Amino acid sequence: MGVMIDGKWTTDEEASALKFADGRWQRDASVIRHWVTADGSPGPTGEGGFKAEAGRYHLFVAYGCPWAHRTLIFRVLKDLGDKISVSIALPRRSDQGWIFDTEGEYSDGCLGKHALWEVYAETHPGYTGRVTVPVLYDKETGRVVNNESSDIIRMLNGAFGEAGANGYDFYPEGLEPEIDALNERIYTDLNNGVYRAGFARTQDAYEEAFDQVFETLDFLEDRLERQRYLCGDRQTEADWRLFPTLARFDVAYHYAFKCNLRRLMDYPNLWPYTRDLYQSPGISRTVKPDLYKHGYFSISELRNPLGIVPKGPLVDFTVPHDRKRLAASA
Repeated sequence: MGVMIDGKWTTDEEASALKFADGRWQRDASVIRHWVTADGSPGPTGEGGFKAEAGRYHLFVAYGCPWAHRTLIFRVLKDLGDKISVSIALPRRSDQGWIFDTEGEYSDGCLGKHALWEVYAETHPGYTGRVTVPVLYDKETGRVVNNESSDIIRMLNGAFGEAGANGYDFYPEGLEPEIDALNERIYTDLNNGVYRAGFARTQDAYEEAFDQVFETLDFLEDRLERQRYLCGDRQTEADWRLFPTLARFDVAYHYAFKCNLRRLMDYPNLWPYTRDLYQSPGISRTVKPDLYKHGYFSISELRNPLGIVPKGPLVDFTVPHDRKRLAASA
């Protein structure tokens, strides 16, 4: 997979090996966490100096990555498509990590880089860590602002009002504790839980993660029987942090990550709920099921040495969902 050490890219197997403890896979934490705020004042981490301005910021993403998918979704939801530019990496990583084509949809129109690690090296000399998407980049100062998706979507939601974002608040006052609690469980046991199942090195570690994935899906299924969205009759950040995992579940996680107790399509509430979100204006353009299959079935750690990608399953997100019966439209 590769990693950067002291600002230099290396594909050394020992240096780039995934971390395990008792067979349990552990995700590395994001380390670049500066904040964009409406006026450039310090954000939640105390790191400020980045003012929200139309045309100033750029996203580096990949369609296959669920964390990057969050940022593409919020760019759509907040009407920031013409305010924040984007570079999309090629669907499959190489020995150079996330890379770009020389032209077309998968080229880097911002800095003209071949590999994402070059962006990290240029903007953060001495960087040590994973080279991940998404990346929020400041074109004015030439710095990476943040590479943590949960921070980036919070900024897109709340900081860009004066820079042209619409006024819908996905993290509204009064719902913050409920959203935070949902985010915590969904991230730990489902968003990241499918990875802990897929990359587990022991049977016990796999079964532990597997059980948490389906316990959380059952919890969400029950919650969505009574209300249209996770926090009632309006969409919130919690819904959109969940959606990228659901969009990938049947085409990738069910098979490649062995999360195969049930398909998403087997849930009478979760499956229509997923289609409801998918059918929100502009969201369908961010969903790429065929790319998900190609990406996940090419991961070497999943032991698919021939790289054969399954043709199925057929997943139709456009089927009517009938979720409006539970509440007024968000």
